[in-house]
Amino acid sequence: MKDINLYSILNVIGDLFSDEISIAVSNTKEYVFYRPSKRIDLKIKPGDPIKEGTMAHKALASRQKVSEFISRDVFGVPYHGVAVPFLNDEGVEGCVTAVYPALTDGKSVVTVKSSDGWVPIPFSDVMYLEAKNRKTHVYGLEISGTHKYSLQEFEFVLPVDSFIRCHRSYIVNVNHIKEIYPDTHSTFLLLMKNGDMISVSQSYSSYFRKLLAF
Repeated sequence: MKDINLYSILNVIGDLFSDEISIAVSNTKEYVFYRPSKRIDLKIKPGDPIKEGTMAHKALASRQKVSEFISRDVFGVPYHGVAVPFLNDEGVEGCVTAVYPALTDGKSVVTVKSSDGWVPIPFSDVMYLEAKNRKTHVYGLEISGTHKYSLQEFEFVLPVDSFIRCHRSYIVNVNHIKEIYPDTHSTFLLLMKNGDMISVSQSYSSYFRKLLAF
């Protein structure tokens, strides 16, 4: 099979999965295909070696399906996933891995640094988060502050039914959006209930529309 045809097939297979799921395909030594999702990106590139401790490595070594949680120590972000090896007559040929965002660990607040100390803000009161000046600013209904987590890390702890990444600099709580306005080049502007305006960038616009069904 020609490489271009194989790549096309892998892309089609990737499209069968949710936008929440990243797909990685490897041979026994390195990754040959990777499609990141909007919610989780392990920054894998074709040609990258398979790291020890990953699900792909465990599935290849055990020759069986592996499903588990992987800590942030391996790729820098925590994730859940499933890795399934595929075999030929000579043995293990490679592995397909589906990567899911890590579910929230049970906490229901974001504890921010304020001028006087630290304040826990319930998820429901968090309007949006902004990456600015190498810090993450958390804007709540009554108080705002900063947090040590990056936006990428917040994507793995905030509840996915309320919080959506809409820009490289923003995550918004959809329950605090008052209105959505079209902007140039297939982008949008979000009017939040507190009057703030948030941009939806072109790279996130189709994902944003799909999740909000408009």
